[in-house]
Amino acid sequence: MNHLTIPAGYRTRLSVYDTQRAIELIKQVFQKHLCAALNLKRVSAPLFVPANTGLNDDLNGIERPVSFDIPAVGGEEFQVVHSLAKWKRLALKNYDFYVGKGLYTDMNAIRRDEEVLDNLHSVYVDQWDWEKVISREDRTLDYLKDAVRRIVSAICNTCDELCWAFPDLHTHLCREVTFITSQELEDRYPDLTPSERETEFARLHQTIFIMQIGKTLRSGKKHDGRAPDYDDWDLNGDILFYNELLDRAFEVSSMGIRVDAESLSRQLALAGCEDRRNLPFHKMLLADELPLSIGGGIGQSRLCMLLMGCVHIGEVQSGVWDEQTRRLCREAGIFLL
Repeated sequence: MNHLTIPAGYRTRLSVYDTQRAIELIKQVFQKHLCAALNLKRVSAPLFVPANTGLNDDLNGIERPVSFDIPAVGGEEFQVVHSLAKWKRLALKNYDFYVGKGLYTDMNAIRRDEEVLDNLHSVYVDQWDWEKVISREDRTLDYLKDAVRRIVSAICNTCDELCWAFPDLHTHLCREVTFITSQELEDRYPDLTPSERETEFARLHQTIFIMQIGKTLRSGKKHDGRAPDYDDWDLNGDILFYNELLDRAFEVSSMGIRVDAESLSRQLALAGCEDRRNLPFHKMLLADELPLSIGGGIGQSRLCMLLMGCVHIGEVQSGVWDEQTRRLCREAGIFLL
């Protein structure tokens, strides 16, 4: 299924050539600000992982990974990552990171079962994936909120530098973050869908962080799905900005304090995923053999799209689109890479 929104009178603000220059600047500048904000160092990361380790991100549990065998290693099956949520935590241990320091890396994924391809969603996903070692005393809501504010500040600082370099861009972002839980959001807007609730709240507050995603709400539904084996559902959330051009909440990051042995055990039971206890990664977690951590993913193309005032993610990444989408964009003067 494909959906496309083209605001009336929309025109791209930069040429195709300058778009590439702006993307380069955003990626260089944001990485610098993110590392300074969270004390991160860049590491190399895999494009695919062995299928039998439990390292791949299961997302909502229904998306099929792109799988293939490699004859040169005995025909073992591998999966293109959905994200590096679990791999990063193991890397913190293997790469000798300690409390207060973290890593970031470029993550590229293929999500073949993306239900809707639209202005914001693509089969190809590119993120800055990051993970940081924390102490047990840091597993608090205050610590999570501080990390959110630091990331938002890094985004806003990047926006300022981008607009200085490209005067045709006039993106304004609110630096003050308003926090709300998914249950509070449902209580406030009980008759709206989760995405409609996000937009209504973002219109009011511009920059928001929706907390506690993955838990079943009092309505019996979830705000959104989260795998049970990386985020602690009590200590996670999404960063969203209000996108005036598209008149919608615009998610740029999913993040959270990660599960410890107790919360992993509880969430595996709630999700009906007890069989994962026998996977190598989960055994290490349940035995407290991995560092406690906080981490998340920040969409690279999403961030470029937001800061440059683009209406379609295909303006900033080379993706795959149906012919109708390409035709409508072409007629509207929108160049899809």
